[in-house]
Amino acid sequence: MKVEKCNVLGVGISVIDQTRAREILFDAVRSVERGYVAVTGVHGVSEAQRDAELMRILNDALLCTPDGMPMVWMGRLQGHASIARVYGPDLMLNICEHSVAAGFTHFFYGGSAGVPEQLADTLGGRFPGLRVVGTLSPPFRPLTPDELAALQEQVRQTQPDFFWVGLSTPKQERFMSAHLPLLREAKVMLGVGAAFDLLTGRVRQAPRWMQRSGLEWLFRFTQEPRRLAERYMVNNPLFIGRAAAQLLRLRSYRMPHSSQAAPASADTHEDLT
Repeated sequence: MKVEKCNVLGVGISVIDQTRAREILFDAVRSVERGYVAVTGVHGVSEAQRDAELMRILNDALLCTPDGMPMVWMGRLQGHASIARVYGPDLMLNICEHSVAAGFTHFFYGGSAGVPEQLADTLGGRFPGLRVVGTLSPPFRPLTPDELAALQEQVRQTQPDFFWVGLSTPKQERFMSAHLPLLREAKVMLGVGAAFDLLTGRVRQAPRWMQRSGLEWLFRFTQEPRRLAERYMVNNPLFIGRAAAQLLRLRSYRMPHSSQAAPASADTHEDLT
């Protein structure tokens, strides 16, 4: 499957909106085109600047969705008028709502103890007929061989169409890349970060006007200042400077080759700095 991408500091962000994302993922399940979805904003792109392996993981994704408005603005400034925000919690609602008629199944992996079960209840109540075939709250460390074997057996028994991963970036992207070959009966993995906590009401979501204006980071920072201080106070200014350098063609950010990406109209000029 070829999906057009724009270049955001070397990360190929898929040129999609919510409807297009759903169509692509439903087609992937029907055709058994396995892969993982990286829901990517400034944090993920910034982490990839100092982590070549994460850069590879993001560029190998089936979809790398424009999770934050800066991804959308960068795409539009590169001439991709159709790109729109594909926010993790909204993508989850979108897929779950429309999967009822299609009969697709879901597995929720992530969150603290009890959270994936609460999420299953919440979404099941919101979308009657939603088929949740498995839930698991993993430990806050790598799985032991026995734990991995148990997860493999659970996935083998349930064979979920959509395997939702509610960890943090870049932990969830590393998990999906490493475990997609190991959890062979899971068709599509989706890393949606804090969506588990947001959709169960454990964490407040920013008002829509703040989301649309690119100020969601400020709302989240006021909720968890200690945890998010470095992410927003360091990464955000660095991203702005790097993005400006790319757009002004002062610096080149080349996207590593990905079998998932279509040719993009991204910046390919030589680094002038």
